[in-house]
Amino acid sequence: MAMPPTPFSRIIDNAPEWNDPWGQPRYYMGITARRIYAYLIDLVVVGLLVGMVFMAAVILGALTLGLLWPAMMLLIGLTPIAYHTLTIGGPRAATLGMRAAKIRVMSVGANAFDNGGRPSLLQAAIQTVCFYGSVAVTCWLILVVALFNPRRRAVHDMLAGTVVVNDPAQWGG
Repeated sequence: MAMPPTPFSRIIDNAPEWNDPWGQPRYYMGITARRIYAYLIDLVVVGLLVGMVFMAAVILGALTLGLLWPAMMLLIGLTPIAYHTLTIGGPRAATLGMRAAKIRVMSVGANAFDNGGRPSLLQAAIQTVCFYGSVAVTCWLILVVALFNPRRRAVHDMLAGTVVVNDPAQWGG
């Protein structure tokens, strides 16, 4: 006689394959080093973007006799958040650094099967804001959490319902 389904059956039976580090180890092999490499590239990209916004702020601030400087300073502060949110929530679900490292962000939340596992823009925003907020408060120590779980998820990944994995597109299937 078959057991009746439990409320958790649907969740467990329909879990995405990228959420299983033991059954699908290719998603997680070398992911910690790749994440570090990707973030170093993203630091350079964000630095260049912030530099361009800063130059625009100086020019527009001078042209408006300083009236736009407060708004431009806010824009400078939002540039890294916008970069990460829009690239992670975009069609490739990866920043430029992640693309270079051949990794991407996948959803493990309620929308895990929507759009091939790509996270929503809201998930990308939550992940980005939680990343910058937690790093600012703990001075990078919060990222050590990723070393102690099999999916190598940091706290900001858990809060956003995402996981960073090796990009399945590189396998050609």
